[in-house]
Amino acid sequence: MIESFLSHFRLAQPGWLLLMLPALMLLILRRGKGAAGAVMFPNLGVLVSLGKKVNRLSWNIGFPLAFSALIMAILGMSRPVWRNEYQSRIASGIDIMLAFDVSLSMDIDDFRLRGQPMRRIDAAKQVVDAFISRRPDDRIGLVAFAGRPVSVSPITLDHDWLRQGLDGLKLNRRGSGTVQEQGTAIGSALATAATRLNNREAKSKIIVLITDGASNSGKISPLEAAKHIKTLGIRTYTVAIGTKEGRVSGSIQRFPRQEFDLPTLSKIAAETGGEHFWAQSLEDLENNFQTIDNLEKTESRSLTVTDDRELYPWFVGVALLFATGSAVFIILNRTTV
Repeated sequence: MIESFLSHFRLAQPGWLLLMLPALMLLILRRGKGAAGAVMFPNLGVLVSLGKKVNRLSWNIGFPLAFSALIMAILGMSRPVWRNEYQSRIASGIDIMLAFDVSLSMDIDDFRLRGQPMRRIDAAKQVVDAFISRRPDDRIGLVAFAGRPVSVSPITLDHDWLRQGLDGLKLNRRGSGTVQEQGTAIGSALATAATRLNNREAKSKIIVLITDGASNSGKISPLEAAKHIKTLGIRTYTVAIGTKEGRVSGSIQRFPRQEFDLPTLSKIAAETGGEHFWAQSLEDLENNFQTIDNLEKTESRSLTVTDDRELYPWFVGVALLFATGSAVFIILNRTTV
């Protein structure tokens, strides 16, 4: 409650508080002194003692009321206000489609986290999740692909929903994965992502492709898709993930091999005006997405609207009340004498 009060209460003209110094000096100089009696009774001891009683009452009640009136008047002149501040944020976000490879080779654990093996898909999820959290003003969608693309999340500002979809991505295990068709359809994934973006009116649109293999399925080749994407004015960033030594297990391929097609991924990025990256470690992957973050800046500006509710009438009113009470008390007590 105190924190809330301090965060809203302000003095718009605090310079008037300097008048507190002479007011305090007056209080110190008057300490222990009452007002002189208005009528003198030199020869009557009883009346003299009564005068002293009235004198003390005037000091004990009348003067504190008058002093309180002065303090409240000074506070009123310093313009106390109850301030509410509202933040208005205007952002020109970027529309982003994430094309995420969930083929079986993403199960390879050639990454390391705190010295422990880490699967490619888990590393990619972690880094992409952080990327999403750093871009609150951008509309982002997600397409997962293996043998064909599957829409996981439309382009949205609801990043909680998007991140739930990202977290739920699964590899194809006995037909129960996010994408049941095996393979790596990079061209089809790019075409799907571009179609989602083409219907948008954003000034800036990008695709971020995360994959660890070469295209070996789908109805359109990656380079054909890249030419189509170029005509739509969509930049594509390609991120290859995995080490040279990484191999799928024998249960997936009889003759395990690394299927990186770095030249094609590089050509896709060059054709569309984007950039190509190759992440061989978790740190590399984090740096790659940080670079994309820096290259694709969202324009935003914040406006602060301040609403001040004037409180000085209350302070002035209390000051008048105290002053009137002080004057009435002193007059009545002197009249009693």
